[in-house]
Amino acid sequence: MPLDGEYAPSTVPWVRAEVDLIEATGTAVDGRAVVLLTTRGAQTGLLRKTPLMRVELDGVYAAVASTRGGDTHPHWYANVLAHPEVDLRDGDTRLELRAREVTGSERARWWSLACGTFSSYATYQSRTRRRIPVVLLEP
Repeated sequence: MPLDGEYAPSTVPWVRAEVDLIEATGTAVDGRAVVLLTTRGAQTGLLRKTPLMRVELDGVYAAVASTRGGDTHPHWYANVLAHPEVDLRDGDTRLELRAREVTGSERARWWSLACGTFSSYATYQSRTRRRIPVVLLEP
C-alpha cells in the first residue's frame, strides 16, 4: 500500500523545485538520472519527498546519504531509519520498498556501484569525516 498522509514540501528551494519538476514531467533538471524518494518524517509523520541520484541493480536501489559531503546526515536518512517503508518513483515507475542500511562488504559493493554511477560521491566522502551511509531500498 503506498504511503498516505499529508505531504510537506521541502523548505529548501532547489529540492522543492526539483520535486515539482519530477512530479510534473517524470524527469529531473538537465535530464539527470534521479529518482524521487518519499518517506514519512521521523518527527512529524508528514510525507517528505527527496530527489536522489539513481543507483539501481536488479530492482534494488541504493540511497546514498551524502548531503554533498556535509557534516550531517540528510533528514531523509533519519526518516528511513524510523519508518523504513518508502515509496520510490523512477521515471513513470512507482514502487513500494523497504529501506535498510548496509555495512561491511555489502556496503563496500554498493558504495563502489554508487561511485561508478555518480563519481561525485567519492568527492563528497573526501569533504567530511563522517562515513556516508548507504541505504538499500528493496521490494
